[in-house]
Amino acid sequence: MNEEQKLNQFQARIDADEKIEPRDWMPDGYRKTLIRQMSQHAHSEVIGMQPEGNWVLRAPSLRAKKILLAKIQDEGGHGLYLYSATETLGIDRTEMIEQLQQGNAKYSSVFNYPTLNWADIGAIGWLVDGAAIVNQTMLAKCSYGPYSRAMLRICKEEGFHQRQGYEIMGKMMTGTQAQREMAQDAMNRWWWPALMMFGPHDSESAHSQESMKWKIKVESNDKLRQRFVNRTVEQAHHIGLTVPDPLLSYNKETLNWSFGPINWDEFWSIVKGNGPCNEQRMSHHIKYHNEGAWVREAALAFEENLTKKQTVSI
Repeated sequence: MNEEQKLNQFQARIDADEKIEPRDWMPDGYRKTLIRQMSQHAHSEVIGMQPEGNWVLRAPSLRAKKILLAKIQDEGGHGLYLYSATETLGIDRTEMIEQLQQGNAKYSSVFNYPTLNWADIGAIGWLVDGAAIVNQTMLAKCSYGPYSRAMLRICKEEGFHQRQGYEIMGKMMTGTQAQREMAQDAMNRWWWPALMMFGPHDSESAHSQESMKWKIKVESNDKLRQRFVNRTVEQAHHIGLTVPDPLLSYNKETLNWSFGPINWDEFWSIVKGNGPCNEQRMSHHIKYHNEGAWVREAALAFEENLTKKQTVSI
């Protein structure tokens, strides 16, 4: 088949909701888009451990510490699944990490905000992981098999993370006046960054149209953002939190919550490296990645030695 026939056959498989597997033929654009998106997703999971890890030693109870440790461990596992899935596209994990550390690959801008107090851990679990669930449930239906399958387990674990965060916020809202104010302050600071997580409006996104055509994405940024708002506003009201948006209103005709404009200048500034914690996050990642080099070298040496012994025994 010529190139055009291959493209037509590939698109026919996509339109028929078939999964594309690593050894299947795929357009270079499809492969590049997946590598960009999946590696960014993996980087986000790993970098996202940092703002929460900052509070492990300061968790208010042993139970809270155990839950937070389990959550951080989950996030590391998510990064592992996603790096492994991305490697099926022909890129090495070492190369992906180099791209991140050199600034040629991105991670979610939401992790460049500081965690100032314990309520921030609740807001991250409830709002950030809540937004992630909405987005990742969609990704579990994507056309690339390894990515889709990785998302099944990730989505289940993110569900626990969201409930953990909501529990923290709910308890604080039944506590002292100072605790309620702390929870509301965290809500005020994390609400808009959570909405930004879904990405720019589809009309302004350079990748959305192609990703939708190939079913890497099966729903638009704006549709997913609206779904998150509809769910989360009701949850906020249930525990007494105020959504920090004076333009928030319920539309009885569309059955949606209408919300105000997002500050996209802030979003793009953080994406370009100007957020409050961009430099801190990356320097931390580089420092501990370098300090852990001996572990990777030892594991590789063990694997090579085991392979030699197996070859000799055969």
